[in-house]
Amino acid sequence: MNLFENDVDWPPLFWHLSGFAAPALAVGLGLACAGAWRGRKTRPFWRALLVQTAINFAAGLGALLLGLILTGRDGRMLTYLAMVAAMALAQALRADRT
Repeated sequence: MNLFENDVDWPPLFWHLSGFAAPALAVGLGLACAGAWRGRKTRPFWRALLVQTAINFAAGLGALLLGLILTGRDGRMLTYLAMVAAMALAQALRADRT
């Protein structure tokens, strides 16, 4: 299937991909807020929050994609567990640097 052909229904594809990435964004932002609230204030708050959210989101999205590849379906509980574990590891490694 070529994505640039006319037979692709773009709005459902957009909403499906948004729904796939939403848990990674929500948990990543929550972890970054908790880490910024608890952590030291060595950088401007918004910059540190944005960087940590992006790192957590990338780790979580990578875990979700890996779970999709390995299990063949998205939304498996083991995949969400891996997402949270990957984000927690990213948060812990990043906390040592601040």
